[in-house]
Parts: sequence; C-alpha cells; structure tokens
Amino acid sequence: MCGIVGYIGPKEKKEILLDGLQELEYRGYDSAGIAVIQGEKLNNFKAVGKLKNLREKTKNYTSKGFGISIGHTRWATHGKPTELNAHPHLGAYSYVVHNGIIENYQELKKELQQEGVTFLSQTDTETIVHLFEKYHNEGFAPFEAFQKMVERLEGAYATLLITEAAPDTIFFAKNGSPMLIGFDGEEVYFASSDTPIIGRANEVYYLEDGEYGYVQNGKVHLFDGNGEKAFQTQPLIADKAMAQKEGYRFFMEKEIYEQSRVMGETMMGRVLEEEIVLDELNADFFEGINAIKICACGTSYHSALTAAYLFERLAKIRCDVEIASEFRYKDPLLSNDTLFVTISQSGETADTLEALKMAKRAGLKSLSICNVDNSSIVRESDTAILTRAGIEKGVASTKAFATQTMVLWMLALYVGQVKQTLPQELLKEEIDAMLRTPKALVVTDELHAKLHRLSKRYLHGHGFFFIGRDIFYPLALEGALKLKEISYLHAEGYPAGEMKHGPIALADAELFTIALMPKTMHYDKIKSNVEELSARDATICAISPLPFDLADDFVQTQYSSHPMVEFFEMMVVTQLLALEISVRLGNDVDMPRNLAKSVTVE
Repeated sequence: MCGIVGYIGPKEKKEILLDGLQELEYRGYDSAGIAVIQGEKLNNFKAVGKLKNLREKTKNYTSKGFGISIGHTRWATHGKPTELNAHPHLGAYSYVVHNGIIENYQELKKELQQEGVTFLSQTDTETIVHLFEKYHNEGFAPFEAFQKMVERLEGAYATLLITEAAPDTIFFAKNGSPMLIGFDGEEVYFASSDTPIIGRANEVYYLEDGEYGYVQNGKVHLFDGNGEKAFQTQPLIADKAMAQKEGYRFFMEKEIYEQSRVMGETMMGRVLEEEIVLDELNADFFEGINAIKICACGTSYHSALTAAYLFERLAKIRCDVEIASEFRYKDPLLSNDTLFVTISQSGETADTLEALKMAKRAGLKSLSICNVDNSSIVRESDTAILTRAGIEKGVASTKAFATQTMVLWMLALYVGQVKQTLPQELLKEEIDAMLRTPKALVVTDELHAKLHRLSKRYLHGHGFFFIGRDIFYPLALEGALKLKEISYLHAEGYPAGEMKHGPIALADAELFTIALMPKTMHYDKIKSNVEELSARDATICAISPLPFDLADDFVQTQYSSHPMVEFFEMMVVTQLLALEISVRLGNDVDMPRNLAKSVTVE
C-alpha cells in the first residue's frame, strides 16, 4: 500500500526522496511527506494529493551536504487523508514513517495519553514516535529506546525513524511489511520496493521479518532476536517495470499472490480473539436498524451477494442486494430502519454513487465499504470501512473482491454482536475461521503449476458453467466474470440446483463445467448436480477437498474446516485458472479490451 524511501549520505536528499516517492506512485497514495535532518536542523514537509503538491511546497528548500532523510506516500487506513495524518509523524524531536498496521496501537495510545502525550493525528503510526521518545526520555540511549519501542509493537510494520537525539543515524525495523536496504559505497538507501533505488544503489539487502537496526557512518548494524548479525547483499535488478511487478508477469498475478498478506492487514486491529472491533462505527450505529440493503456493481455485487447469506445466517438480519444500475430506475421502496450499504473498489463507481445519493435523499443511514479513502462514495456516506487492499492495477479485480468479502463477513459478525443475535460460541468459531483465512489464500508452486497445465485444455469449446450452492453461488458468478473479463470466453455462473431448470440443455463434451464442491456445505447436493452434467457428457473440472471420480480434471483444495475458508481457497483457484487461460490465449491480462478500472459513467 504505502511507500517508504530513506537516504543517508551527502547528496541532495530532497530530490532523492521525491524522485523515489514518484517511483512508488503505482502503489497508490493520497498524501506524501518528507523529513530531513541536516546538521542539527530538522525540516519536514507534507502535502495532500499528488506529489506535485509536495514538490511545490519544497521548491525553495535545498538539502546538500551530509544528512539523514525519510519520505513516505500514504494510503489512508486510519484517519482521513489530511496533512496531520500524513507521514512523517512528529514527536517532540523525532520523525517516523511506517507502512503496515500497528495492531495494538489503541492500547499504546491510551497508555501514552495517560502519561500526558498529546496526539495530533488519527493514525496508528503516531504511537511509534511517541513510544520511542517515552523510552528515550526515561534515560535510554537512542538505539536502546528504539529496541524497547520495537518490542512493544504488534502487527505489521516497516518503519524508519530519525531523531535530533542522534542526528547522524537512521533507525529501521521490519515485520510483515516489505522493506529493503540499498548500498552505493558509503551511501545507504531504504525503500519499500526496488523501484525508488534503481539507478542509485547497486547492491541490496531485503530485510526479513523481525529484523531491525540502525545506519551510522555508512555502516548498517543489523539485529534480530538473537542479537547483531551479519548479512549478505545481492545485486540490484535494473528493470523498473519488472521491479514494480516484483518479478511477476502481470499485476493481476502479483495481486492474486498478495491476497494472503492484505487479508491479514484487513483484519488487523479488527478481528480480536473473542470479538470484532470496528472503530469506524459508533456504538449506537445499528440502533433502529432492522434490515440491510446492499448496492454494488460487477465484482462488488458478487461480494454483496455473498454477504447476504452471512448477514441472515449469522446476524439474523434481513439483507437485500441490488445491482446499482437497476436500483436507480426501479422506484425502490426505502424505509428508515434500513441501513444502505454501498461497495466499490475505487469509490467512484457512477451507478453506485447515484444509488447512494438516492438513499441519502430518502433519509437512510449509509455505510460504504471501499478501498480508497476520500473517494466520492466515502465522502457521501455517513461512515466507511476501508478494505486496506492497497492499489489494484489489474482491471480484473482480485484482492479487492477478497478484502470486500472479508469486511462484509466481519460486519455480519459485528451486527450479531451488537444485536446479541449471535451466540458467543458461534462468534468464536467464526473468528477462529477468519484467522485461518490468510493461510488458505497462499498460492503454492504446486497449485499454480497444476492450473497452468490444466489451462491448455480449456481454450476452445462453446462455453463454461461455474456452479455452486449457497455462498459458492456468488463465487461461481465471480469465477465466471473473471474468465470473461480477461479470456473473452463465454462463461456463466449458476446455482448448481438450477441446472436442470433449463441450462443443462447445453451440456455436451464441449461445455466446460467448473464445479465448486465444498466439503462443509451441501456437498451431497452439488455432487448430485454435477453427476447430472457428467451423465450428459459435460467436461467437469471439480474443485474440492474430496476426490470426485467423475471429474475429468480435479483440483484438490487443502482446507475443509469452515465454508468461508473453503470459499477463499476456491476463489484463488478460479482466479489463477482464468489468468492461465488468458495467458495461453495471448491476451493482455492487466488491461483487457473494452474495460476500465474505475467505471465513472452509467
């Protein structure tokens, strides 16, 4: 999501930081900032919006001569995109930049406030710099204070800290979020990916989780739980386009692989051991709410359909789902006891935005689930829950769909909590399943290789049926949509029980059926439906943890403890299958014909 750049050396630091941040624009951001210590003087600049605004603010500033510097582009996860919430964050005499989410920031913030610390921002990051200064003020040397600070942090972080207490030193720590160190002689660079330092550094070291340390006099001192350690650098690649894709062939492929990590970030600070915490919602937000209406388009509509099952099953609250482009013209009946929920990756989807405005005019309370803070839909809504997926460059959505569905699952549990319609024992079971989900999203080499091999059998024929039951019906719709979007092959998603009501007339050897067959939900029913198709000579690709003798192709899944865990694992399979078919057909995976990432027209 966010981007980090750091530099210690004699060159013009402002330009190194700004140029580096520009190379990270592809990650998405809504504000940016830099901080520099030159001699004894600390300077910082922040700006909301594009980097040109930060360049304008710093046009009269120069930073030649030895100094230390850090920069950051922020994608909002805690707090609005404002200058106060932008990084670097200031203590009394220190600055910090941070990617990731500090899971225990509320606990730390409360502790610091009780000791008299005043917070300026709404972010989790600000706790880092105040915690460092707390320990330094207690008499610890700067690096000792930094070590004690790192020991208190829980969650994901890549962080750089500079302080007037050590004006020749950059402190760093990494856990869960990527960060690397670049080298060019005695000059040292930091970045959250390769691109900012390509052409500047020639050697690189990729930090491992749990590593931290400091840079002083051109030397990196690296530590982990066992103390100071040696490390080996490696040559830095020189291809910026490949560096942005981090070695993957396509952004869509990279984003499929990222789903395990971003799912963890989506849950951080929200999914606790025995409860769901959504800071975005006031305690009385669901008072007087007896129904939920969700409005969305495309992939977001499929996440909404999944949520309808979850709200009614878990929270015991009625949930209706509408396609936004249809909702706008149907003269819908709207009542004030209904919460109006909109879902959009970009927050700019025109039909969804207009549907939200209609609901607002009718007096409904509104909630948006979105990937982009300060977008039109977020601004228009009463409140919003951000998905924390980071920018998604592939037009065909993958990680945005996954994180939307996770947020909706969390919201269903939250409603069950506040309305006391969800037994504590069941809540605990759901949370346990949630916490296992990131593992189910990991793409193994064996799985990807198998789907690559299978894909060559699915390049012809007269179409695909993706079939499933219950929550696997919306997943079938989404699987079919992914294939349509990037392969240009005809595909339909169907409830498995509906095949005999007409569609089975199409069944023959040239009809490919992708059957979602979870162990934990209606397995015998869908098995019977697939047997009906097989008896009519349809080609069957079964995705299931249980072997299926009638399958022409079989993809065995590993997780079968909970329907949603199976859902997310099967989602990855359908995404990769669509990707590999598209690659074999020679299509532009990231930019399929006729489509745009953000649909801002009717």
